[in-house]
Amino acid sequence: MEMINAVGRRKSSVARVYLTKGSGKIQINGRPIQDYFTQKHIQATVEEPLKTVQVASEYDFSVNVVGGGFKGQAEAIRLGISRALVELNADFRSPLKAKKFLTRDARIVERKKYGKPKARKSFQFSKR
Repeated sequence: MEMINAVGRRKSSVARVYLTKGSGKIQINGRPIQDYFTQKHIQATVEEPLKTVQVASEYDFSVNVVGGGFKGQAEAIRLGISRALVELNADFRSPLKAKKFLTRDARIVERKKYGKPKARKSFQFSKR
């Protein structure tokens, strides 16, 4: 098996995921997952697809992620890992799809409009 790559996106984050045969290590921007994401629930978000298909200790993942905050980056990585696993084995598709890990969440920040302080908020209105 050679290297399999996939892309995951969420908000303004883009994650490029590279899957290889290995022992279950996840490297994010050259650092172990515990160093990059210090919060346990964010680490769990990244590892959810691996636990869903029970392959947590069989493959190594090398991830390059840019843009956004830690939550957007974690969900982008989760989508990239899910796509890489499906490319590896088509049988993984149905359990991952059932948990909605293969769906791209397209919600992004709405642009600011001129004449307003934010996207929709207006300045206080004075009738007189």
